[in-house]
Amino acid sequence: MGPGDIPTLDPSLATDTSSIQIAWELFIGLTRQDEVTNEVAPGMAESWTYSEDGKTLTFNLMKDIPWVKYDAVTESVVQVLDCDGNPRVVKAQDFLYGIERTLNPATASQYAYVLAFALAGASDYNNGTSTDFATVGAKVIDDYTLEMTFNENAVYNAAIAGMWVAYPEPSWIISGDDCTEGRGDKWTETGFIQSYGPYVMKEWVHDSMITLVKNPFWAGIPSVPAAKIEEVTWVMLDEQPAFAEYEAGNLDAAAVPSADLDRVKADPVLSAELIVAPNLCSYYYGFNTKAPVVDDVRIRRALSLAVDRQSLIDNVLKGGQIPAQWFSRPGLAGAPTLESHPDLGVKFDPAAGKALVDEYAAEKGIAVDQIDLSLMFNTSSGHQRIAEAIQQMWKDNLGLNVKLVNQEWAVYLETVKSTETPQIWRMGWCPDYADANNFIKEVFDVNGSSNPAKDGEPYGGINWKDEAFSAKLLEAARELDPAKRVELYAEAEQMLVWDEAAIIPIYWYSRNTVTKPYVTRTFGSAGQEAIEKWDIDMAAKLGQ
Repeated sequence: MGPGDIPTLDPSLATDTSSIQIAWELFIGLTRQDEVTNEVAPGMAESWTYSEDGKTLTFNLMKDIPWVKYDAVTESVVQVLDCDGNPRVVKAQDFLYGIERTLNPATASQYAYVLAFALAGASDYNNGTSTDFATVGAKVIDDYTLEMTFNENAVYNAAIAGMWVAYPEPSWIISGDDCTEGRGDKWTETGFIQSYGPYVMKEWVHDSMITLVKNPFWAGIPSVPAAKIEEVTWVMLDEQPAFAEYEAGNLDAAAVPSADLDRVKADPVLSAELIVAPNLCSYYYGFNTKAPVVDDVRIRRALSLAVDRQSLIDNVLKGGQIPAQWFSRPGLAGAPTLESHPDLGVKFDPAAGKALVDEYAAEKGIAVDQIDLSLMFNTSSGHQRIAEAIQQMWKDNLGLNVKLVNQEWAVYLETVKSTETPQIWRMGWCPDYADANNFIKEVFDVNGSSNPAKDGEPYGGINWKDEAFSAKLLEAARELDPAKRVELYAEAEQMLVWDEAAIIPIYWYSRNTVTKPYVTRTFGSAGQEAIEKWDIDMAAKLGQ
């Protein structure tokens, strides 16, 4: 799972891949995005229909899916009962409660922006302009029918409807009812949490490990089958000790640290267990565009020009990554490709970068090595190696001395999205759904994931507002012609990474993973794994 605790298991509060991975197994949205193909399939909604204008989707839910929990006394998964002693089942009202809770300003959901961007009336409710949730485009028709109305007739609406921020939530354990004590923010802790997906949480030892067990009450559907493996444990370790545990036989799957890739590829056993899998994620550095020094676009652009992305991949990462000239990963719907747009974005040009830095220093009347800059990243040996390599590039190519600072993951997420956002910060992004809209708009538009705002004014992340950029993204979202959409997103990418240089695109991921030969698995391309599709040959594992 990586070092540091999982920030949260609350679907309304989850923002990161660790939190979302566990929520993915505990809950199921209206729709389910295939982890390999990224196609949108039925989830809790067996089917859905569109209105004539394409903006309203009516979802028909599966019936009699029980809420469950892990009972430590009987050491088994049991159904949750209502005040009359009957099993509680997932209903449209639970979905509506989850949507309302995500959007409610009091919840302070950092991912509410996705629904606020997409659902009719949701933005006004989320920002407090309206206090009437009935004005939001989400409505219960009956116990097993939910209607959602979107702002635009967009191809990705069904995918947004299936995201974790729109998962059903158990109101009785969160807020309480006549027979259940509400646990508030503690509802996701061991012993309290209730869910209904292929797995159930057994135990969460903070900062150490989390264990899920198979839910026997989930019969399975084609897109989310019943789990085969009875129990799965994630450990919270940096990649180096995690890989050491894998080699010792204590873990069944692990990422390969870049420092070990050459050795793994040369090892006859480990090389057979290594898979380099496609990955639609992007790695980047963001700028707080209002912070000293980096409030000047010349410095931001110079820092981006001075990053030798191919050298980083060849000498540090060594995992088949692709140098990123812009943000949205090729392969996403609407995203440009290197074949169609070879000159889009930013490339390595240290001379041009040095000229910009010299111009800035001369204007300010200071020496280049006196320019005060720092880069923050979340604590990880892998991120540290990348940061140190880029720090040296900035020294060699620009003459800049950039300080490095790190923080533990959960704290780091809060820092980057606060008014204390550092000058330069590191982040990655994996698709919630496979469309460029989920990347460039939902991350960097005003009130996006890495551009939080209040009352329409950014205060953290890239801390950036550009009306032309926002208008271009809206135009692209409305465009139904695929080729025209690509061109519109290409224009927006140019604004983001070159004209304003609000971020440094660094590389498009690949995944380098080792898995024991007795494990049968899929390889997710969007950051999450469908563990319920994995299997394990216990006889082979035990050497029988």
